Amino acid sequence: MESKKKGMSLLAKQRAAGWAFLTPATLMIVVMSFYPMVRAFLLSLQTGRGSNYTFTGISNYVRMFEDRVFMRSVTNTFFYLAIQVPIMLILAILLAQLLNNRDLKFKGLFRTCVFLPCATSLVSYAIIFRFLFAQDGLINNALVALGIFKEGYNFLGNAGTAKMVIILALIWRWTGYNMVFYLAGLQNIEYSVYEAAKIDGANGWKTFWSITVPLLKPTIIMTFIMSINGTLQLFDESVNLTNGGPANATITMSHYIYNTCFLRAPNFGYGSAMAFFVFIIVAILAFINLKVGDTRD
Repeated sequence: MESKKKGMSLLAKQRAAGWAFLTPATLMIVVMSFYPMVRAFLLSLQTGRGSNYTFTGISNYVRMFEDRVFMRSVTNTFFYLAIQVPIMLILAILLAQLLNNRDLKFKGLFRTCVFLPCATSLVSYAIIFRFLFAQDGLINNALVALGIFKEGYNFLGNAGTAKMVIILALIWRWTGYNMVFYLAGLQNIEYSVYEAAKIDGANGWKTFWSITVPLLKPTIIMTFIMSINGTLQLFDESVNLTNGGPANATITMSHYIYNTCFLRAPNFGYGSAMAFFVFIIVAILAFINLKVGDTRD
């Protein structure tokens, strides 16, 4: 009977210690994440300036869908998402597969080179790409020297090519980041599985689709959700690379929210409505991805 009481007492102490460790982190999450989300939602139902706000219901949300610039920013953001994310993740998984080869020499060097862009400052690399694709930049000088162009092309002054430059910059910056996750996943797959497939006569491509991709499915879903989340909140490239131009052709949702809240005449109520709209989209897409990737019965 005494041992039972001691066991219960020990369990109670363990639970108390667990709550003691969890409580500070839980309070921080509530204060720093959930409370701002609730405040942003309440603010999105109001309009005003400074400290004078009045409740106007869903007027900000109605205005949001009538705002052509915001709708263009939504279209631009999903354009980046639809093109950049698949290309980036496919490149990341292929590079991880190549750099996971046991017989490859200088693996550490190659892995570092692929991951290095991820360590570059967001502002710095955006500015570098802006100089690279300027009319008198390195890319134009090389294309003119090769005889492809007669004179420098204004990549950032044309809507289509400006979007392509942003997509190229995103792929360069984030492919190595996602490759690290795939590389970690590949290293957890027993090499004997590949040897067995090789004995059974499976070629490299069949092994990749039948073994590597299914076993990496949780990692693929995770990187897909993170990439969607990051792309929907795209900001630095739009601001520092093209400044949303030409004529708002490359502006993103986060960039437009920033302009609404901190430039021109600040409107935090309207900006909060747009931010909450982005939050809902991210949550819906994450939920869909989790449901699609859930193979449990």
